[in-house]
Amino acid sequence: MPEIDFGSRVESAVDWLKDHLGWLFDFIDTVLSGMYDGVNAVLDAPDPLVMAGIFAVIAFWLRGPVPAVLAFAGFAVIDSVQLWPQAMETLSMVLVATAITVVIAVPLGIWAARNKVVSTAVRPMLDFMQTMPAFVYLIPGVIFFSIGITPGIIATIVFAMPPGVRMTELGIRQVDAELVEAAEAFGTKPADTLRRVQLPLALPTIMAGVNQVIMLALSMVVIAGMVGGGGLGEVVYNAVTRVAIGTGFESGLAVVILAMYLDRMTSALNQRVSPLGRRALAKTAAAVDRWKFLHYKPTTAIATVGIVVLALLAGGLNLAEDDDEGTQPAAAATDVGEGRKIDIGYIPWDEGIASTYLWQEVLEQRGFETETKQLDPGPLFTAVSEGQVDFQTDAWLPVTHEQYWDKFGDKMEDMGAWYGPTSLELSVPSYMKDIKSLEDLKDHKGEFDGKIIGIEASAGMMGILKDKVVKEYGLGDWEVVSSSTSSMLAELERAYQAEEPVVVTLWSPHWAYSKYDLTKLEDPKEAWGSGDDVHTTARKGFAKDEPVVAEWLRNFTMEEKELTSLEEMIVDAGEGNERKAVRDWLEQNEGYVDKIAPLPGGGSGGSTQGKDAGKTVNLGYFPWDEAIASTYLWQNVLEDRGYKTNVKQLDPGPLYTALAEGQMDVQFDGWLPTTHEQYWERFGDNLTDVGAWYGPTTLELSVPSYMKDIKSLEDLKDHKGEFDGKIIGIEASAGMMGILKDKVVKEYGLEDWEVVSSSTSSMLAELESAYESKEPIVVTLWSPHWAYGKWDLTKLEDPKGAWGEGDDIHTVAKKDFAEDFPEFHKWLKDFTLSEEELSSLEVEIQNGGEGNEKKSARTWMEDNPEVIDRIAPVS
Repeated sequence: MPEIDFGSRVESAVDWLKDHLGWLFDFIDTVLSGMYDGVNAVLDAPDPLVMAGIFAVIAFWLRGPVPAVLAFAGFAVIDSVQLWPQAMETLSMVLVATAITVVIAVPLGIWAARNKVVSTAVRPMLDFMQTMPAFVYLIPGVIFFSIGITPGIIATIVFAMPPGVRMTELGIRQVDAELVEAAEAFGTKPADTLRRVQLPLALPTIMAGVNQVIMLALSMVVIAGMVGGGGLGEVVYNAVTRVAIGTGFESGLAVVILAMYLDRMTSALNQRVSPLGRRALAKTAAAVDRWKFLHYKPTTAIATVGIVVLALLAGGLNLAEDDDEGTQPAAAATDVGEGRKIDIGYIPWDEGIASTYLWQEVLEQRGFETETKQLDPGPLFTAVSEGQVDFQTDAWLPVTHEQYWDKFGDKMEDMGAWYGPTSLELSVPSYMKDIKSLEDLKDHKGEFDGKIIGIEASAGMMGILKDKVVKEYGLGDWEVVSSSTSSMLAELERAYQAEEPVVVTLWSPHWAYSKYDLTKLEDPKEAWGSGDDVHTTARKGFAKDEPVVAEWLRNFTMEEKELTSLEEMIVDAGEGNERKAVRDWLEQNEGYVDKIAPLPGGGSGGSTQGKDAGKTVNLGYFPWDEAIASTYLWQNVLEDRGYKTNVKQLDPGPLYTALAEGQMDVQFDGWLPTTHEQYWERFGDNLTDVGAWYGPTTLELSVPSYMKDIKSLEDLKDHKGEFDGKIIGIEASAGMMGILKDKVVKEYGLEDWEVVSSSTSSMLAELESAYESKEPIVVTLWSPHWAYGKWDLTKLEDPKGAWGEGDDIHTVAKKDFAEDFPEFHKWLKDFTLSEEELSSLEVEIQNGGEGNEKKSARTWMEDNPEVIDRIAPVS
C-alpha cells in the first residue's frame, strides 16, 4: 500500500486556517476568555466559606439537609488544603464549557432525532470525537489559541459533546409514538409537539446526558492543565510530573469533591425541572413517615432568599476587607518594576525549576509582579513564540531543543546562554560493574528487561535517544519508556535502593550524581552530539518592553557549584516550597541579587547605598518642566542609594510655605534672585539655599516665528487686535506672572491687555493648537525649555530690561536640611546639569507622557549612567 501522509496534510490545513482565519480565532478567544473571567469572578469573589454556604443551600434545595451538610464539609476541605482558587477556576471552566456544549448538543440531538439523514451523518462524527484520545484535542487548541484557558475550553467542548447529542436524540426517539400521533391528530404544530410533549417526556434522558457532559468536562479540564489551563488540572499535572504524592492526593481529592457535587446536583436537578421528576418527588415525600426533616427540601423561593442573604454577606465582607487595606508605602530603592507583570514559563527539569524560581524571587525583589507556569517543552515554546509567556530559562541549544528553535526561533529572542556546556547521557548505578559504555548495553538486554527509563516524551533528548542513539548502538529492539523527570528519578531511587539493574536518561549538571553513585555511559560514536548550552529565550519584543530585565538576562550566568547547590536545596525543601528554598539560598549567597540584577544607574540594595540609606525625603515640585525633570531624577537616584521618597506637586506659594514650616524637605526649582524673590523675602529666614545647579535663565514672552512683524515687546502694543489683547500665562502664583503683571505690562503699555492665568500644560496646549493653525498667539516662556526645540518661536526682545536679570535655578530646602540629611546636602551642593543634559532629560520625560515621569527619568539615567555617580557619589 502506498504511504498516505495524513499528518503533513493536517498540519498544512492547520497552518492555512491559522493564516487566513486568525481574526476568527482571536474573536473566539476573546469571547471564551470573557465568559470564563466573568464566571470565575463571581465564584471566587466571596469568602470561601460563604461560597461553600451558597453551594450547600443549592444542595439543600435539590437533595435535602444531609447532602447540604456534606457539600459544605467537602468545600470546606478544599479551602483547608489551600486549593480554593484553583477549584473555582476548574468549576468556572466546567460551567462555561458545559453551557456552550449543551447549547450546541441539545438542538443537534433534536435535529438528529427528527431527521434520519442528519442522524446518519452525525453518528460517525460523534464516534470520532468520543474515541479520539483526549490529549489530541489539546494540540490544535494550543496551535490556534496558544496556552491558557481557551484551548482547554475548546478541547473540553469537543470531548464532552457526544453524550449530550446522543442522549438528547435517544430521549426524543424514546417518546411513545402514539403520544406524538395523538398530539398531531389534535392539530398541534410540530414545534408545539416538541415543546409540550417530546421535550418534557425526554427530559430525564436529556438531563442524564447533561450529567455526562459535566463529568466529561471535568475530566477534560483536568487534562487541560498540561497546556496551562490553570485550576486543579495544573496542580494535578505538576504533582504527577514531580511525583509529589501529598499534593497529588490533595488536588485529586478536590477534583473528587467537585465531581461528586456536580454529579449529585445535576442528577437531582431533573426532579426539579421535569414534570415526571416532580411527580416522583411528591410521591416519595408522601410515603415518608419518620425522620421527615431529613427529607425536607425548601421551596425555590426559600432557597433563593438563602442564597441572596449569603451573597449580601459576601459583599459586606469584601467591603470590610477593602476598608481595612492600608496605603502602599513609598517605592523602595529596588522598585524597578513598579508592579509590572512578567510571566515566566518552565519545563519541570531541575535547572529549569531552579533558575525560574530564582528569577521569580529576584524580579519580585525588584518590584515586578510575576507568575510562573509549568509546561512541557512543546507548549512552552509555542507560548513564548506567541507572547503568552515572557521568557523561559531552560532552552538547551543548539541540539536538544533544535526542533523547537527551528519552528519558533524567528518569533523569539535569544537572551544568550547562562550555563554550559552540558551533556546528555544514559546512566546506570555504579554497581553495574560490566557496563561502562553504550556499546555494553546490547549484551545485557535481559538484565534491564530491554527497557530504558526516559523522561517526558516531548523532551528534545528523548527525540535524540529514539532517532539516533538506539539506532547507532543497535538498541532498536529496546523499549524507551516515556514518563516524566520525577518518575524517572523515582524509578532510579527504587532500583538503586534494591540494587536492581536500571538504565535512565540523565544530563549534566544534575543533583542525582551527588546523591547516587552512578556511571555515565560513554558515547564513543558521539550519537548524543556535542554538549548544549542552556539559554534564556524570550518573546519577540520583550527586550524593547523591559530593557532592564532583558539586560539582566543577557548578563546572567551561573557556575556549576551555584546551580547544583540551589537545585539540591529546592529538592530537599520538597514540592511547593521552591520559593522558600530560593530565599534560603539567597541568604547563604549574600549579594547575589545585586550581582545578577544590578539596579540601573549603579544602585543596589547593598554596596552602593548611601550613608543615610533608609531615611525618607519629602520632595516637592511645581509643574515646570525643569522642576519635574530634576525632581524625578533625584527620586530615582535617592532610591538607588537606599533612601525612601515621597513626591508631591504644589504651586510655588504653597510649596515655599511647606518648606518654611518643615512639611517638605527640598525642592529643586528656586528661580533666584528675581522670579521667586517675593517668596524668598517672605520665607528666606526659614529656608536653606543649597546652591544653584543651572543658570543663567531668562524669562520672556514668545510668539511663533510666522509672526514676522513682532520681534520685541515694544511691537505688541500695535498688534493687540491680532492677539485679541490676550497674553497666555501659566499658574497665577508663579513668580514670573507677578513680574509680568507688575513690571512688564506697565513698562510696555500693555495694561489694557488680559493676562490669562492657566497652567503650564494649558499654555503649551494653547500654543500647540495655535501653531498648528498658524494663528497669532503670545505666551509666557523661559529658557531653557523644550518648546524651543519643538516649535520655531521668537523670543521677544526686552530692550527696557523689564524682566530683570536672568535667574539661576537653586535648590531650596527647609531650615534644618543639612543636619537631617548631611549626605544628600553634600550631593546637592555639588549638583549641576548642563543645558544639553537638562534638555535631553526634559525631552525624554515629554516623550514618556504624563504618569510615566519616573520611568522616563530612569530611561534617561540608563542612557547617561556617568551622571549618577557624578551627582551622588558613594565611597
